[in-house]
Amino acid sequence: MNLESVLNIVNRKLVEIQHRPLNATEVLILRGTWQYHTYSQIAQEQGYSPGYFTNVVAPELCRRLTEIIGERVTKKNCRALLESYAAAQISSVGNILDIKQDISSPRFPSGSVPLDSPFYIENSPVERQAYTEISKPGALVRIKAPKEMGKTSMLLRILEHANRLGYRTVSLNLEQIDQNILSDLNRFLRWLCANVALQLRLEPKLDDYWDEDIGSKVSCSLYLRSYVLEQIDTPLVLALDEVNQLFEHPQVAKEVLPLLRSWYEEAKRLPIWQKLRLIVVHSTDIYVPLQLHQSPFNVGLPVQLTWFNLDQVQQLAQRYGLNWTDGQEAKQLIDMVGGHPALVNIALYHLNQGELTFPELLETAPTSTGIYQHHLQRHCATLQEQPELAIALDAVINATEPVRLEPILAYKLSSMGLIKLDNNKAMLSCQLYRQYFHPKFLPEGRQILTNLK
Repeated sequence: MNLESVLNIVNRKLVEIQHRPLNATEVLILRGTWQYHTYSQIAQEQGYSPGYFTNVVAPELCRRLTEIIGERVTKKNCRALLESYAAAQISSVGNILDIKQDISSPRFPSGSVPLDSPFYIENSPVERQAYTEISKPGALVRIKAPKEMGKTSMLLRILEHANRLGYRTVSLNLEQIDQNILSDLNRFLRWLCANVALQLRLEPKLDDYWDEDIGSKVSCSLYLRSYVLEQIDTPLVLALDEVNQLFEHPQVAKEVLPLLRSWYEEAKRLPIWQKLRLIVVHSTDIYVPLQLHQSPFNVGLPVQLTWFNLDQVQQLAQRYGLNWTDGQEAKQLIDMVGGHPALVNIALYHLNQGELTFPELLETAPTSTGIYQHHLQRHCATLQEQPELAIALDAVINATEPVRLEPILAYKLSSMGLIKLDNNKAMLSCQLYRQYFHPKFLPEGRQILTNLK
């Protein structure tokens, strides 16, 4: 029996009995155990401390598995017991249909990939760097990629790693903020502090530290340093997702971004600030003018997510149960969607479901009735709301070589994933968008752009 089937069966039982599935590090141990690797080998391959895997993760995993199997699980007997347990579950008339459905019917890919999902493709070198960096005092990690490239999925795994190290974690998504808060510096900083306290289960006590005479930035820093960091006895990882939302409010961004940089710099001289580790996640380059010494985007560890390569697409196809051994289908899919993680996942999901053949998928993909219709319609809605973006995209489509666009337009189109930037020059990111919007391939797409001029 293959490991993916076993993991599905085990996760179902763990959720039923213990109300939580295997986490990312437990899955790593089981994958390594399946290949008869030692805990030290598994840890080193994944960028973890061997002692952490041996003394913390593995004993807890064995305890959890022992509870559902009913026999004591050790590293030596783990694989044999799991295979025997899974086989017994499948042979059970009452469970077989549900289990087969779990194995053969992945959920539709949308949003971040859950921690226990077998459909997450690791970017091992980059993730190991982030895991190592976040363990350093006063660390700052910057994750950048267009939308739907896997930023939040990676963030979940970094935070899970921090939790496993015993750190406290707070994750805030700036897309969830009301615009009237995002556009007001004082309200935004109070929102930030209140949500940090809420997630740490501390009393807010904002008014005890807020003083209009010293200003909201100093009040915010004082609150974090003298209240939050003093209250906890472990490092705190503060993750700010979709920070590019601030770029739409330049006056607030010009105050908040240097403030983040100041906390990073303070850690070099004050031990209390070393307990704070920042993760900043954004979809575009910053287009708000800042002096070099004020920007948080030129310090810390930069993490640039990339599109799937041929090997990664083939690996993911295998997990979806597709027999793409010669690489031709994977290459054709990359030619169409450029290795865009979300678009690749959607294609493989539909092929897994048997809804259409691969040639049919490629033929209908750049149309308003294909599998990407909702993805393309979202882009159309944005272009209709911001005609200047449609004009810029039209210029890229009709250019025979990379073109230079106005920075703000280039950054926005890049954050949407429609273009790639090379030395500040723009080129279309994949054939899907060329065929959907270009009149040579599809007149309706051209009309979308032309009508907006």
